[in-house]
Amino acid sequence: MNRPPTAREMDIMSVLWDLKSATVSEVRERLADDLAYNTVLSMLRILEAKEMVGHRKEGRAHRYHPLVEREETGRLALGRLRDKLFKGSGELLMTQLVADEPLSPAAVRRLRKQLDERLKREEER
Repeated sequence: MNRPPTAREMDIMSVLWDLKSATVSEVRERLADDLAYNTVLSMLRILEAKEMVGHRKEGRAHRYHPLVEREETGRLALGRLRDKLFKGSGELLMTQLVADEPLSPAAVRRLRKQLDERLKREEER
């Protein structure tokens, strides 16, 4: 993957990750926006050029499938967000997420545990 996907491309990737594979029509049906068939097809071709999706022929249609994992794409997108909006600071990005996201006490405990484990690893260095 040479560059992160746009917001619209992420919408399409999300459909493909959920369904595992889909035709243009199936992707189009699952999108929140009412996009033209040719628009969805163009976006899938762009994603294919970015090596994020592949396809196989199925009758007269093509069935598209993701070539990259959701987690890998998420890391890339978060990295870009960190670099572009938070001047490369993971701390600022995380602070913003925690401040804005309603979190249950259990979620806060899980985050605290991860931070404690990270701190322990750093202190052992």
